[in-house]
Amino acid sequence: MNKIAIPIKKGMLSECFEQCNHFEIFSIHEEHVKSNTIEVPHVKEESEIPRWLKSLDITDVISYKIDKQIINTFQALKINLFIGIKRTNPHEIIKNFIEGKLYSDDAIISEITKEL
Repeated sequence: MNKIAIPIKKGMLSECFEQCNHFEIFSIHEEHVKSNTIEVPHVKEESEIPRWLKSLDITDVISYKIDKQIINTFQALKINLFIGIKRTNPHEIIKNFIEGKLYSDDAIISEITKEL
């Protein structure tokens, strides 16, 4: 089973991972949504969010933009990270994830990786 976290602000994928209001968490089993919950991070620093997500057994995170320094933390925690995803509502994003139609914006990827 996959547990996917999507950072949300005003009902849409947050422009910046670190500036979301909450995370919408989807549990996926055999290409079906089994549950959907909302979680508010209970951490003091943005850099603590990856470990907090790991404590929730998150396997994947879908984001638009993310601070380049947090990427390494996700790698170390073995959480898959999808970056540069089109900003839309979380249900559309998870539908695309399940259908294998989740695509990254090359311009966003270039913007993030050129600083690495």
